[in-house]
Amino acid sequence: EAILKNLAEANKMEITGKEFAEYLDRIDELTKLRDEFVYPKVKESQGNDVEDENIAIYMCGSCLGLKPKLADVYVNQQLEEWGRKGVVGHTQGPMPWIVCDEFCREGLANLVGANINEVVAMNALTVNFHLALSAFYKPTKTRYIILMEEHAFPSNHFAVESQLKLHGLSVKDALVVVTSRPGEYYLNDDDIEGKINQLGDSLALVCFPGVQFYTGQLFDCSRIVAASHRVGAYVGLDLAHAIGNVPLHLHDWGVDFAVWCSYKYLNAGAGGIGGLFVHEDSKVGPALWGWWGHRGDTRFQMGHDMEPEGGVAAWRLSNPSMLLTATLCAALEVFMKTSMEKLRKKSILLTGYLEFLVRRYFKSESSRAISPGISLEIITPSEVHRRGAQMSLMFSQEIDVIHEALAQLGVICDKRNPRVLRITPVPLYNSYCDVYLFIQALRKVEHDLYS
Repeated sequence: EAILKNLAEANKMEITGKEFAEYLDRIDELTKLRDEFVYPKVKESQGNDVEDENIAIYMCGSCLGLKPKLADVYVNQQLEEWGRKGVVGHTQGPMPWIVCDEFCREGLANLVGANINEVVAMNALTVNFHLALSAFYKPTKTRYIILMEEHAFPSNHFAVESQLKLHGLSVKDALVVVTSRPGEYYLNDDDIEGKINQLGDSLALVCFPGVQFYTGQLFDCSRIVAASHRVGAYVGLDLAHAIGNVPLHLHDWGVDFAVWCSYKYLNAGAGGIGGLFVHEDSKVGPALWGWWGHRGDTRFQMGHDMEPEGGVAAWRLSNPSMLLTATLCAALEVFMKTSMEKLRKKSILLTGYLEFLVRRYFKSESSRAISPGISLEIITPSEVHRRGAQMSLMFSQEIDVIHEALAQLGVICDKRNPRVLRITPVPLYNSYCDVYLFIQALRKVEHDLYS
């Protein structure tokens, strides 16, 4: 907030005005990256007969990232290769399909802070989570507890529950969750470490997100890893909302394994290929084999003696999709035009600008504002080191009505019942004017519905 106020005062601009938003966009060194993406139009996003040709205000990167223009180039290239070469495309062309996933590894390694031999693109997030759980979760009579956060993404909870059942254990006996303090929406870092210490030698595995999907809380992963390893437990991270959103250092933190999807902040398209990280120092290997985990140079000799690839490549099961790896390669190429440090710097200011305007115009129990209408709470931490790009707004009013009214004004954002909108300005493609226009749209909804 101080940076924003100083910039506005130095340029003699009103901090809440459109002129200031336009100024912030002009001085943003990452503005050129907006040209790398395709933006939905209002008439297309509403799915009706609206004839509005304007670009929608897209604030939904925490659900699905925008399409990189390069995706068309990469995908069409693979389709043309398939048409021209047929099966020969497996071994020839700019991205031979037999090794197409290899083209993604360097970019992924850079984003998660890993060595190339520690990351691989394969399957989908929950499949990779199951694969990791099957190897890292080996309960004993005394060490069998899995620790998660109380509002874990449902798919993660289902995966853990099913793994417990495979071992003859129940959720009641073997799953422990960290809960928020009364009156708070997000978790306290001291409580997480305290729970780890409390469970001690009974703790087998800690499964946490890098960024919590609902509140947008960014967890102190290095602290979680250090505390878990002190009591002899493994740590697995779900990076669905962290990769491409915040800087990560999985290797240096000593994370045992991590999984992610590629369609949120990575912008690889709906249902995009997932990813897996396993630390190179890990003594744990895959519990389930597939032929794509076999050494590539002898794989097609079709023998029945498993000769695993080195590193995390041994965890692969089947040949990857040429189309899914193509969209991921296109998305990663955009990231290569900048750095996570630069993206993070912009993200802090961009989401900070959003927070300032929300607090300026909309009343809540914890801050003063001038608006008599919409009442909301920001349930994302205010401290920049405890959040990524996302800001979650919890409304007192009927969320379906507000969400629909925003859509009619060209805003695309995520609704999470019963009362939360997730607003996510992504530094790769969102502008300060996007944030300004979103706030103006929400003010109009307030005026039309609640004044």
